[in-house]
Amino acid sequence: MRRLLLAGAALAGLILAAAPALAADKLLNASYDVGRELFVQINKAFVEKHPGTTIDQSHAGTSKLARSIVEGLGADVVTFNQVPDVDFLVKQGFVSADWQKDFANNASPFYSLPSFLVRAGNPKNIKDWDDLAREGVQVIFPNPKTSGNARYTYLAAAAYAKEKFNGDEAKVKEFLTKIFNNVPVFDTGGRAATTTFAERGIGDVLITFESETQGIAREYGADKYQQVTPSVSLLAEFPVAIVDKVADEHGTRDLAKTYLDFLYTPEGQKIEAENGVRVRDEKVAAEFKDKFPAVRLVTVEDVFGGWAKVQKDHFGEGALLDQIYGNR
Repeated sequence: MRRLLLAGAALAGLILAAAPALAADKLLNASYDVGRELFVQINKAFVEKHPGTTIDQSHAGTSKLARSIVEGLGADVVTFNQVPDVDFLVKQGFVSADWQKDFANNASPFYSLPSFLVRAGNPKNIKDWDDLAREGVQVIFPNPKTSGNARYTYLAAAAYAKEKFNGDEAKVKEFLTKIFNNVPVFDTGGRAATTTFAERGIGDVLITFESETQGIAREYGADKYQQVTPSVSLLAEFPVAIVDKVADEHGTRDLAKTYLDFLYTPEGQKIEAENGVRVRDEKVAAEFKDKFPAVRLVTVEDVFGGWAKVQKDHFGEGALLDQIYGNR
C-alpha cells in the first residue's frame, strides 16, 4: 500500500510538472498600436463562438512588442503590421521560420495602406505626396524608428519619389527630407500621432493607415475631417503568427490556431472590413467595395527588393533614414 501511495504521488508530481503554465483556454494577443477597437470586436465575436475562452490584448508599436516578447511578455499570438517584426521573433527562436505558410495570403488576413486625413474643407488643398513637401504644410506621422505604421508612410513616400524622379537617389532624399522637415513632432506610435492631430489640433494632415483615418472620422466627427487617398500608396500587410515558444509552454497552440483562423472566416473578415481594413475574402470585399477608394498599390518587394534590403538601405544604422534625420 505504501509503495502504491508513493507511486501515485510520484505520478501526480509528473502530471503537475507537465501541466502548462497557463490554462489552454486563455490567449494573449500582442497587436499593433491602432488595432484596439478592431480586436475588441474580434475578441467578442470569437469568445461568443468559443464560450469559456479568454482573449487578452497588448497594444503598442509592433517593434516594441516583439522585443517585449523576447524579454518575457507571454504573448501566444501576434497580429502585427509589418513582416520584419515577426522575422525578428524568428531569429530569436520564438516563431518558426516557415510561419508565413501556416495561414493563407502569406499569413496576412487583411491589409491596408498609408492614407491622408485632412481637416474639413482641406484648407491646404492636400491631394498627393507632393503636397506634403510644400512649405507651410504641417505633416503628422509617428517616428519610423519606433513605429511600423510610420515605416509604411516613409516607404510609400519613397516609392512615390522613386517614380517621380526616375530613381534619382539624391532627389528622392531631398524630397523625403522636405517632408520630414514639415513634421513638428514625432510621436512613438500611430495612436499617439492621432492624438496629436485630432485632440491637440496640431498639423494640417495626418498620415496613417487607411483604417485609422476612417476610425478618426467616426470617433471625432465626420464633419471635422475628410480622407484623402493618394494616387499611389504602399501595400501594408498585417501578418499574424503563433508564438510557438510561448504557445507550447502554455499549451495553447490549438486555441491559438483557431483564433488566428477566425480572422479569415467570413464573420471575421466582415468585422475587419467594418473597421476600415481591406480584406481577402472576395464576397466580403465586394460587399464593402464603396468603403474603399481605388488606389494603385506598390509592394516592398517590387519597389525596394524586399524587407531585408529595406532594413539595410533605409532603416539600418547610417542608412537613408538616419541621413534624413541628420538633415533636419
